[in-house]
Amino acid sequence: MSPQASSWLDEVRFDADGLVTVIAQDALSRRVLMVAWANREALAETAASRQAVYWSRSRGRLWRKGEESGHRQRVAEIRLDCDGDVVMYAVEQEGGIACHTGRESCFFRRLDGGAWQAVDPVLKDPELIYRK
Repeated sequence: MSPQASSWLDEVRFDADGLVTVIAQDALSRRVLMVAWANREALAETAASRQAVYWSRSRGRLWRKGEESGHRQRVAEIRLDCDGDVVMYAVEQEGGIACHTGRESCFFRRLDGGAWQAVDPVLKDPELIYRK
């Protein structure tokens, strides 16, 4: 890769593990769908393919969103915050489900009366999404 082609990646401040926080936001509604991690390779692949790619800390490998569920994220825009340590993907969420619980967003619980309450509906049973 030429130095010019990688220069935008050099502006990202990765942590000691080589990761950066990524916020996935619906490109139209602006609702935050999920937060994940990316390494340099995931960001580069996302920019090239326009499909959201993350680094799965639990799997220890690249995670192409939707590879198991089919709920891919087409990336309309990639943004970097003022400190260079958080990336945002503005995405078009296939199937309207970003969360492994079958909901639109991973942020489906709201603090209410001192307890977390699920306030968003399950759109599809996770067992139907992740059949083995």
